[in-house]
Amino acid sequence: MAEENLTMKNVFILTGFTDQQELKPLLFVIFFAIYLITMLGNLGLVTVILKEHHVHTPMYIFLGNLALVDSCCACAITPKMLENFFSEDRIISFNECMAQFYFLCTVETADCFLLSAMAYDRYVVICSPLQYHTMMSKKLCIQMIIGAYIAGNLHSMTHGGLLFRLTFCGSNQINHFYCDILPLYRLSCVDPYINELVLFIFSGSIQVFTIGSVLISYLYILFTIFKMKSKEGRVKAFSTCASHLSSVSLFYGSIFFMYVRPNLLEEGDHDIPAAILFTIVVPLLNPFIYSLRNKEVISVLRKILKIKSQESLKQMTATMA
Repeated sequence: MAEENLTMKNVFILTGFTDQQELKPLLFVIFFAIYLITMLGNLGLVTVILKEHHVHTPMYIFLGNLALVDSCCACAITPKMLENFFSEDRIISFNECMAQFYFLCTVETADCFLLSAMAYDRYVVICSPLQYHTMMSKKLCIQMIIGAYIAGNLHSMTHGGLLFRLTFCGSNQINHFYCDILPLYRLSCVDPYINELVLFIFSGSIQVFTIGSVLISYLYILFTIFKMKSKEGRVKAFSTCASHLSSVSLFYGSIFFMYVRPNLLEEGDHDIPAAILFTIVVPLLNPFIYSLRNKEVISVLRKILKIKSQESLKQMTATMA
C-alpha cells in the first residue's frame, strides 16, 4: 500500500481531449499541423527581425520576443499532447508536470507584460510621435523585456513552490491535456485554499495591471485618432488597433476565465476550451495578426525570398555550367 501511494504521488495520468480511439488520428493530424505552422510562423518572424538590422526598433523587438514566447508556449504543451494521442498510459511524472507548468506560467506571464509594453509603444507612436525616441528608447525597451521575463519567472516560482505544500494521495488522473495548476488543486488531499487565494491575488493583479495598461493606452490612441483630419490616417490607425485588440481580447479573455473567475476548483472540463485558446490558438494566430498585416515585415519577407531565389538560381546555373 505504501508503494502504491508513493507511485500515485509521483505519477499523473493526462486524460486529454477524448477517449474515442477513432478520433485520435484526426486530432493528431490537426494539432500537429497547427504546431508546425505555429513554430514556422513564430520562429520565422524571430529570424526575420534578427536578420534585418533596420527593423531593430522597439516595436519589432517586442514583436520578436512575443513570437519567441509563443514558440516556447507551443513547445511546452504540444509535444506531450501529441505523444498522448497514441500513448496507452498517458503518464506524466511529477517532475515533468512541475516543469511543464513552470515553463507555461513563465511564458504566459511574460506574454501579458509584453502585450502591455507593445500597447504603450503604439500609444507613444500615435499620440507623441515627436517624443518617441525619448519616451521609448531601446534601453527602456530592453528593460521592459527583461522585466517581463523576471516577472514570469517569479510568478511561476511562487505557484510552483506552493504546490509542494500539497499532497496527492487519491486519484492521479488529471482531467486536462496538459499539467495545469487547477487540476492539481482538484487532486490534492490538502485544502488548497491558500494556493487558490495566492493564485487569485497574483494572477488577478497581473491581469488588472497589464490589461489596464492596454486599455488606457488604446483609449488615448482612440482619442488621438478621432482628432485626426486625414480619413486615410484614421482608417489605417483603426485597422492597426482592431487587429491588436482582437488578439489581446482573445488572450486576456481566456486567461481571465481560466485563473481569475470564481469557483476555480469546480469540477468539469469547461476550462479546456479556454486553455486551447491561449495555449494553441493564440500562438498560432499572432504571427499573422502582428506581421502579415504589417507592410514593413511583408517587404522584408519578400526581400529575403527574392535573395534566396536568386542564390538558388545562381547555384543551379553554376551546377549546369
